Amino acid sequence: MKYFKTDFSTLYLGDTIEEMTKMVEERIKIDKVITSPPYNIIRPNSTDRGYDLYKDGMTNEEYIEWIINIFNLYDKLLNKNGCICWNMSYGTENTECMSLTIAEILKRTNFTLADIIVWKKKTATPNNVSKNKMTRICEFVYIFCRKEETQTFTTNKRCIGKRDDTQQAIYENVYNFFEADNNDESTDLNKATFSTEFVNNIIDRYIGKNDSVLDNFSGTGTTMLSCEAMEIKGYYIELSESQCEYTKNRIKKGVQLKLF
Repeated sequence: MKYFKTDFSTLYLGDTIEEMTKMVEERIKIDKVITSPPYNIIRPNSTDRGYDLYKDGMTNEEYIEWIINIFNLYDKLLNKNGCICWNMSYGTENTECMSLTIAEILKRTNFTLADIIVWKKKTATPNNVSKNKMTRICEFVYIFCRKEETQTFTTNKRCIGKRDDTQQAIYENVYNFFEADNNDESTDLNKATFSTEFVNNIIDRYIGKNDSVLDNFSGTGTTMLSCEAMEIKGYYIELSESQCEYTKNRIKKGVQLKLF
């Protein structure tokens, strides 16, 4: 269900697959996805939830099926030549889930990998309880596009000239690496957030002024906050009403909400 709306954003409260299915039925289309799913890193017998409502502890098999369903819905929602900017990493106790999930997306959906961006966080929690595992200060942003659109999906890379001999277009260098804050503000509602600085780096690379964006794991509303500031149209989905309310309080500091 719609939780609130602004001139540029609509936030839905509910299960991501259910709400995305409704968007498909309503023939809503989007150009780009910026999101970060739960990483599936909580072991089933753990007392930690990771989030205020969702426990991030499926079996890998269950998790992969869930993600495949989501990507099949992306395929129905994305306009031609759209792309998915998918932030994911791996957990100390479940190191294989990320790689298994990416492999199944490539095998079983209409999407392939166009790029992998490295995000260097400005701080990292030291891994002091392991004698052999490194402290992880980097995560990844997987850029997916449809397999038939690897040469045509859109970015913000600018043409800076043409070769004299062949007139082939030459484009600026945009590196697959950036450094950005971990989060804007700490909250117990969601322990795995990225920052507006992170989102702004993605927008700078991939989001055009007239694009529409989906974040179907909206969390505390960081993607929405960045897109609102740049007047980019967006759709957002969040399972937790507490996180929706938190998002509303962040957003209403700068815009007039249209509440439902």
